[in-house]
Amino acid sequence: MNPELILIQIALAAYWGATILSFIYLAYKDERLNRWMLNLLGLGIVFHLASFGFRIHSFWQIPENRYFLPINTFFGALSYLALAVCVAFFVIESRHHLGILGAFVLPWASLSLGIAVFVASPEISGLVPALQSYWINIHPVVLMTSYAAFGNAFGVGLALLVQEYQIKSRKPTPLCYRLPSIEELDNLNYRIIAAAFPILTVGIIMGGVWAENAWGRFWGWDPKETWALITALIYAGYLHMRYMMGLRGKKAIYVSMFGFACVVFTFAGVNFLSGLHGYLSKG
Repeated sequence: MNPELILIQIALAAYWGATILSFIYLAYKDERLNRWMLNLLGLGIVFHLASFGFRIHSFWQIPENRYFLPINTFFGALSYLALAVCVAFFVIESRHHLGILGAFVLPWASLSLGIAVFVASPEISGLVPALQSYWINIHPVVLMTSYAAFGNAFGVGLALLVQEYQIKSRKPTPLCYRLPSIEELDNLNYRIIAAAFPILTVGIIMGGVWAENAWGRFWGWDPKETWALITALIYAGYLHMRYMMGLRGKKAIYVSMFGFACVVFTFAGVNFLSGLHGYLSKG
């Protein structure tokens, strides 16, 4: 079997193992489970990076692909997105030590990589001329890195909604005392989005510059471009309402979750509608 596929399957197993441990930790909050979860997640990241290295080596065997990153297919994009989500969570967890959030974040990375491994085609082919640009190493990576951060914010938002429901319930479960406070979750959600929004904005601008070089126009209202702009405007609205209007709690989370729904549609759904950006729907 291809070493890349062996390594990525090991990474997937590690991610699912970390996800399962995060749910067990959610129920029992045994700190040993949290450490095991984080160690298993780190191991998965290492194997995932190794797999990505093998993919780059194979990708570069095709002359027109030399020195470009293999993220031009649904498989490559999903793989990188899962890796970015896990790395972002690893960094956030290492800093904030809120292991209980793993159950709200890691399933998305495991699902993304699972779709890549079991649904998407890992086949490698030569880049079309329009993609043979150094921008392919920058623009998609920057955008998907912001998507990964928004995915983590979505998980934090889910935790906040669960915690608010618990607090308002007449009979809260022990989970209420394991989750961080609503204020802490709300602030973390805001900080993640505030950090990711400039990355998203830069990624969109980079896409315009690449489009100018490749197609002779900065903006063409292609469905992918349009929905990327809609996504940015929604998150900009969230930040404005949070900073200028003091929006907090459940209402703020709903706005941010709507933004993440647009992220998912922009990343996956729009590819089937876009003539220029539809390459992700081809494998």
